[in-house]
Amino acid sequence: MVDVKNEAGESSLVIFTRADAMLAKADTIQKAKEFRDVALTAADWAKRKGMGEQAIAHCKTYAARAEVRLGELLIAGEKRGEVATTGHEPTGAKKKRVSYRHAHPATAADLGLSRKQKAEAKMLAGLPKDEQTAVVEGHQTKTQARRKAVARRIAKKVSLPSAKYRVLYADPPWSYGNTQPDYHPEQRDHYPVMQLKDICAMDIKAICEDNAVLFLWVTSPILEESFQVVKAWGFKYKTSFVWDKIKHNMGHYNSVRHEFLLVCVRGSCQPDVTKLFDSVQTIERTGHSVKPVQFYTIIETLYPHGKRIELFARSKRDGWDGYGNQA
Repeated sequence: MVDVKNEAGESSLVIFTRADAMLAKADTIQKAKEFRDVALTAADWAKRKGMGEQAIAHCKTYAARAEVRLGELLIAGEKRGEVATTGHEPTGAKKKRVSYRHAHPATAADLGLSRKQKAEAKMLAGLPKDEQTAVVEGHQTKTQARRKAVARRIAKKVSLPSAKYRVLYADPPWSYGNTQPDYHPEQRDHYPVMQLKDICAMDIKAICEDNAVLFLWVTSPILEESFQVVKAWGFKYKTSFVWDKIKHNMGHYNSVRHEFLLVCVRGSCQPDVTKLFDSVQTIERTGHSVKPVQFYTIIETLYPHGKRIELFARSKRDGWDGYGNQA
C-alpha cells in the first residue's frame, strides 16, 4: 500500500484500520448507510486532492463493502417486518414518511435511500461470494452483476421440457465480454445474456434422442467458445451455413456482415431429404438478433420427421416446441 497522509497527518494505514473497525460495528441500516456515504465522500476528496488511484480505489472498496452490509441489514429488516419490501412501499398520494417508532415498516424514503439504492444494496448482498468480491474490488460493475442475477432468475423460472427431440435449433444469448468494440451494443442491451459456463451446464442431453441434430447460431468473436457448448450438449460439429446479412456491423478486425449456423450431430442423423441448400444464404438482416425465417424452411425441408424444439425461442412457430424466456 502506498502510504499517504490526510490533512490531520494520519497515515493511510491508520485510516483504513480505523475504517475496518467502524464497518465491523455497522449494525444498523443508518450506520451502514452513513459509512457508505462517508467512504464515497472520501473517494471524491482523495480524487480532488490528487492522492492517487490506489487511495481512491481503497475508498470505493470500503463504500462497496458498506453497501453490501447495508443490503444485508435491509434484507434482515424486511424479514423482521421492520422494513417495507419494494412491492409494499406506498407511492404517489399514499407516500408518507413513517417514523421507526411506529408499527409501520420503514420505506426507502424513511431510510434516506432511493428505491434504486435500496434495490442495488439488496442485490449486492444477495450475490454469490465470488461475484460480490468482484464488485467490491472493482473488477465488475454493479450493472454487470445485476444482469447476471437477472439471467440466473430467468434460468430458474424457465425449465426444459421433458420430451425427447430429434431436431434442435438454438440461438443462445451469448455474453461477449470484451470481444466487441465499445461502440457496438452487446446483446445484453436487448435481453439478459448468459455466461458460457451456464449455457454449457444446461442439461440439453436429457431432451435429445440418441440420434439428433443441432443447428446452433454463433458469431465470429465467440466461434471458438461455441464448440465447448457443442461438446457439453453431447454433439459433434459437422458443417455450417453462413448467413450473409448484406448490412455491416463494425468489428475490431473487419466489417462484419455474417453469422454462422453450425450443424452438429448426436449419434447418426443425416438429413431425411437429399436436397443440398447453398451453404451461404444472402438475406438482409432486420431487427437485432432476428434470424431469417428461411432457415426454419431449410431445417424443416431437410428434417421433416421427428419432434423439433427451438431453444431460446422468442416466439412460437407451428410444428415446433419452444423453450425460452421471451417465448
